[in-house]
Amino acid sequence: MNEEPRGRLTRDGIRIHESEDFAGMRRAGALAARLLDEVADLVIPGQATATIDDFIRNRIEEEGATSATIGYKGYQHASCISVNHVVCHGIPGAKTLKDGDILNIDITVIVDGWFGDTSRMYVAGKLSRKAERLIQVTHDSLMIGIEAVKPGNTFGDIGNAIQAYVESQRMSVVRDFCGHGLGRVFHAPPNVLHYGRAGTGPVLEEGMFFTIEPMVNLGRPETKVLADDWTAVTRDKSLSAQFEHSVGVTADGADIFTLSPGGLFHPTYG
Repeated sequence: MNEEPRGRLTRDGIRIHESEDFAGMRRAGALAARLLDEVADLVIPGQATATIDDFIRNRIEEEGATSATIGYKGYQHASCISVNHVVCHGIPGAKTLKDGDILNIDITVIVDGWFGDTSRMYVAGKLSRKAERLIQVTHDSLMIGIEAVKPGNTFGDIGNAIQAYVESQRMSVVRDFCGHGLGRVFHAPPNVLHYGRAGTGPVLEEGMFFTIEPMVNLGRPETKVLADDWTAVTRDKSLSAQFEHSVGVTADGADIFTLSPGGLFHPTYG
């Protein structure tokens, strides 16, 4: 069984973790990031997304870790795989990837009770120019958001930084989904919005753990959830991209728990 979370709660219900808790989050985040490195070679035209998910499931078991998503609210997969106009929560299945498809793979593992949550973009085959630009803007928006993470700033500063950059590139930020607190639980306060006004929302304090995971659309921001109650897609069928890191607030910035050990976080690393 998981230990009870330590540390105090703010008036907004956000847990302030102790300094030794960072090590647990680094272990969980490092495993999640390493598994996403390993899966890169499987993202090729003709590959079924279920095959990718099976690989992730098996590797989590081999590492002695636990998938946080298998059994979560009835979900039965070790990853979400969201292709092209799927914004998030795409369900792996028999459908195969086509040349030029872009996809987000999102995994959460539990290591010694700590949750490591991360996602990144991949491309099957040749990347189109418009998809490449979408992926770059989404990646950069995440890193811009992380730059705003420091004690004394607010969660509105994070969202505003992301929104301002994305909209300056004539793309849109999804409003219907957000980042979240985590640690020894999968989801906890706060909701980390990827849009908003600077100076608003709870104030960041050292010891807060949360995800930042902007979803960016080439078209309009509106989404809809399909009949399976999981898969979210863009209403206008435009391409969507997402990147996600788990971070902890330090005395002078952010500790990114889910950095790629192989430097493969961005799909055009090659």
